[in-house]
Amino acid sequence: MRRALDEARKAFDKGEIPIGAVVVCRGRIIARAHNLTETLCDVTAHAEMQAITMAANELGGKYLTDCTLYVTVEPCPMCAGALGWAQVPRIVYGAPDEKRGYREYAPRAMHPKAQIIGGILEEECRQLMQEFFRQKR
Repeated sequence: MRRALDEARKAFDKGEIPIGAVVVCRGRIIARAHNLTETLCDVTAHAEMQAITMAANELGGKYLTDCTLYVTVEPCPMCAGALGWAQVPRIVYGAPDEKRGYREYAPRAMHPKAQIIGGILEEECRQLMQEFFRQKR
């Protein structure tokens, strides 16, 4: 999760919503990403989506069945759906997203056998988001 936080800080420094993600496969980080929605002018350029694409390219296939995704904020419904389609078996997130998180809008979007763990480094992840929006307002 610390590597995902590093990615979130990169997003923060670029004026992007500070969410970072890493994909680990067999004990090795194979993808690192952060939000790029402003940079790419693309609403789908979330950290998780970028990380899924990088990991799939690294592994040479669309299924990430031996991987864990670490992300600083609870995935949105779009990202949860992509994680489900990629068959990611383990998703670890930091801070919950009470307004747009998948648990509220799409609680069954993840793969049915996926293990989902929330609250890892939650306070650090939350503080980074709060500081970003405090500066924007």
